[in-house]
Amino acid sequence: MNSMHALRIQSEFGAIALVGSGEYLPEMAQLESDLISDAVRRGRPGSYVQLATAAGQEGEKRLAYWRDLGASQGERIGVPTTFLPVFTRDHANDPDLAAQIANVGLIYLSGGSPHYLAQTLIGSRVGAAILQHVRSGGALAGCSAGAMVLGTTVPAFRLRGGAPIAGFNLLPGVQVIPHFSRLFEVALQAAPHSTEYLLGIDNLTALVRTSGAEAWRVVGEGNVHLLRGWPRQRIAAGADLEF
Repeated sequence: MNSMHALRIQSEFGAIALVGSGEYLPEMAQLESDLISDAVRRGRPGSYVQLATAAGQEGEKRLAYWRDLGASQGERIGVPTTFLPVFTRDHANDPDLAAQIANVGLIYLSGGSPHYLAQTLIGSRVGAAILQHVRSGGALAGCSAGAMVLGTTVPAFRLRGGAPIAGFNLLPGVQVIPHFSRLFEVALQAAPHSTEYLLGIDNLTALVRTSGAEAWRVVGEGNVHLLRGWPRQRIAAGADLEF
């Protein structure tokens, strides 16, 4: 089997973006606009939902930071945004909150603690709604912690002696390392070999697959790094990965 199939996504899925860093910043506005446009082409509304769940333990000031940053990006690209208060497992199992992401264009999982994000969302009502969203044509972006939970497992290189935990498994057999241009030393030394493939994404950089496409494209200011399971290489912005 061609090992590149680890990043093959079913054709009916919506757009997916794995972002190394920079959610809601002006440098990433074009990416977020393009993701929403992709969803609109699939019959979805031109809007996005912010899920700052990964920062759910960081206090109201930090959560307000994410809310305001995302709202500013929405104004910048001309789309309405909703900041969904899913900060605990109880929130994640609230059917009313889960229902609010049933008909949006883009769901964006922003940064914070990847393990807390996975433990809060995986297997919950909101987690199931996220999977249904992308499987039915909606766009999904994960930045930093949000990108990490889209793989099979979430690596534990930030937790000394910690074990990886289950992610959404949208990328079977893959672990994602964000901020790779800053964290590559610790990532390569400590990322556990619990999955077959390891993917590094630089700051202000994303690996994006639009709906219906087989290729993934690198966008932004840095590179994407194929680290384990593939022939090791660095792919620059503007290049496609053909599977």
